Amino acid sequence: MIDLPLSALEVSIVEAGTTPADALANCHAAARELDRLGYHRLWFAEHHHSPAIGAFPPVLLTAHTAASTPGIRLGSGGVLAPNHAPITLAEQFATLAALHPGRIDLGIGRGPGTFHAPTARALRRGADPATDDEYRRDVAATLDFLLDVALGELPEPWLLASSDAGAELAAELGLPIAFAHHIRPANTVAALERYRKGFRPSRWCEAPRVLVCVETVCADTEERATELARPMDVIKAGLLNGHGETAFPTPAAAAAHRFTEQEEAALAAFVGEQARGTRETVAAALSRVAESTGADELMLVTPVYDIAARVRSFALVRETFSDNKVVSDNVSE
Repeated sequence: MIDLPLSALEVSIVEAGTTPADALANCHAAARELDRLGYHRLWFAEHHHSPAIGAFPPVLLTAHTAASTPGIRLGSGGVLAPNHAPITLAEQFATLAALHPGRIDLGIGRGPGTFHAPTARALRRGADPATDDEYRRDVAATLDFLLDVALGELPEPWLLASSDAGAELAAELGLPIAFAHHIRPANTVAALERYRKGFRPSRWCEAPRVLVCVETVCADTEERATELARPMDVIKAGLLNGHGETAFPTPAAAAAHRFTEQEEAALAAFVGEQARGTRETVAAALSRVAESTGADELMLVTPVYDIAARVRSFALVRETFSDNKVVSDNVSE
């Protein structure tokens, strides 16, 4: 049993056969249930021009959810600095922090949030992708503007990373780090070692602080967990082959999909670093991640088709790690 805060990342899946409006409704329903289950924080990811993920601005989802939930911390995981003016990010999240004191996080990331080159350029008003130096300046400027526009209590800033470079920037700026183990698990341990070694205390964080995000699919049986995770496996296989994103498939379509031997090997290696299976299997996997990374907090991302199955997964994990054995009476697989 591990004794760490459990949090959640919402990627706003648009399931095949549904609409973006359905995805928004699912986000809201999941947020309310995560709050009731006692999850520590919920972050919303920024994506654009994706057939599988809604293009819902994290700041708007944060504002809407904060107004309709009583306790869970909320924020971006993350807003992508190259797509926004630093002063705009500071004003938006400072306002949210003033409206909802003690509940707002500003997680900042780097990627464009899209595989569609014209959309990436449009987000940058035609500019080329941000360089390392430009990204560093944007993050530093956002932090400076937060102090200038503060309306009282500040949001809690985090730096999202999936590489050594991101870990080094978080250490240099003295920020807590949220590491994308669910994207690049092979980078996690070494990058976090660099982060801890290079960390400089700041007004934002006195000592290294690590959140690790893990893809987590929990069900009553191993077979059910595999079934639930298969649509996302289809998406990953396409990305491995450079096909870009496709619509998030139904379980039936995913079950009919056939992976190549190379895809199966790559997926098996990835799954081995995540948490998938029954409560016992998932608990053991999360414990291994926590031990190997020294995480202070675990964040779960659960990209499965069907809101009821998704929330059920979160409930089963929470039940496993909660002294109060809180489970949802409202959802089922």
